[in-house]
Amino acid sequence: MLPPEVRSILEEMGSERIRGASWLAVKGADAYIALANVLEGEELENALREMKKEVPAVNRTMASLYNLARFMPVTGKPEVVRAKAEEFIRLTEEAKREIGNIGSELIDENEVVITHSFSSAVLEIFKTAKKKGKRFKVILTESAPDYEGIALAGELEKLGVPFEVITDAQLGLFAERATLALVGADNVTSDGAVINKAGTYPLALACHDNGVPFYAAAESFKLHPELTSEEVEIVERPYSRQGYRVRNYLFDVTPWRYIRGVITELGILVPPKEI
Repeated sequence: MLPPEVRSILEEMGSERIRGASWLAVKGADAYIALANVLEGEELENALREMKKEVPAVNRTMASLYNLARFMPVTGKPEVVRAKAEEFIRLTEEAKREIGNIGSELIDENEVVITHSFSSAVLEIFKTAKKKGKRFKVILTESAPDYEGIALAGELEKLGVPFEVITDAQLGLFAERATLALVGADNVTSDGAVINKAGTYPLALACHDNGVPFYAAAESFKLHPELTSEEVEIVERPYSRQGYRVRNYLFDVTPWRYIRGVITELGILVPPKEI
């Protein structure tokens, strides 16, 4: 049985609605640190075996949690667990910075970038492009029903990057006004598909139809080493509106043929052959 302080972190991860796979992975690493702070020896080993199941179960769609659980060893030595968890957090931060550097080079002067949902990797690209003195505009969806796009709008406002918020239904209308599409990814499958906030696939289709290059940004720990797009479990969280049940799958699948490249800290990978 996991200690209460660890269980509390896992519950916080499960209730999060805005921040995505990168935040969850770092928070998961924090859970391992919390575990190492209270257990050792055989008790720690047993808890780590339980974490191998519990961490991915927070959201089975997200490859980051699966890879975090694989990254962490089963050992009775708390100092080893802490060191590995801290290493994971450091690698995550380094990866995001490098993605910012690589992805910002795709943004030309007066670029019009369209995006969907909130991606910390995409935000890092915007931050780096702004630091490089590039002038560009962002078109972003409100990303209903959790409105992650509104959270991104707040970040862009702080950066001084001009932006325009649209409803999700206007993706097709505004895609033709964009020159580049950048989205995040919660999972890049072994067959090169991108799993991301529902609405990403329609955006990719609209960009394909209008000749707009479509890129996903994802740290390498979001690349799933085993699962194909057909095997990924897509989480649904229905809700009620005016007495009617509304279907609400959190993610959708964008096939590789609509993706120009996946921006990682290792470079821009071309799916499926380089995934």
